Amino acid sequence: MSTKKYSFIYKNSLSIVFILLFAISLIGQIYTGWQEYNNFLTDHHQASSALSQYLSSGHFLQATFENWESEFLQMAIFVLFTVSLRQVGSSESKKLGVKEEVDRQPKYHKGSPWPVKKGGFILTLYKHSLSISLLILFIFSFLLHFYGSYRDFNEVQSLEGKATEDLATYRTNSRFWFESFQNWQSEFMSIFAIIFLSIYLREFGSPQSKPVDAPHIETGE
Repeated sequence: MSTKKYSFIYKNSLSIVFILLFAISLIGQIYTGWQEYNNFLTDHHQASSALSQYLSSGHFLQATFENWESEFLQMAIFVLFTVSLRQVGSSESKKLGVKEEVDRQPKYHKGSPWPVKKGGFILTLYKHSLSISLLILFIFSFLLHFYGSYRDFNEVQSLEGKATEDLATYRTNSRFWFESFQNWQSEFMSIFAIIFLSIYLREFGSPQSKPVDAPHIETGE
């Protein structure tokens, strides 16, 4: 179906709104985090940090990528698990015992992405490119969270006159893993909530919901 008759904003409104919400939230986090960090420095009789310095601090890196890490992990696991796992009645699950459109092997036709035409290893990689990309983003965020948490931990330790740790030792530090697990559990709970609640509850007009008059046992959108 042609999309030319629709404006750019209408065609991309979902992405536009979420990227704007992301930008607003990130700016809010940066500003309030900067103020919080400077309050911490003041309490320890240190000079305030410039905004440019704050953006490379462990405080900012840890707070930012701790959350990104859990989000990308959530989406990667959700994408992978919905391939083979089912939940009867949920709009987030494929139907039981039925081959769906997403299960058919790709065949090249006009408008197909170029990897479909290329075939071979390129196509094999492309068939799993969504989960691969999300996992790469998770690993990238996880490593930056680890590095930021490590720097922030050592800065606090140093200002309080306590022993610091090297990178190898910090891998087993309970603080770092607490930061990760507290975010992971909330992401897994939110996935469970949408999977389970979509069995019995509806949102008119949303593709994440079944039709309002659909039976509870009906699986899929």
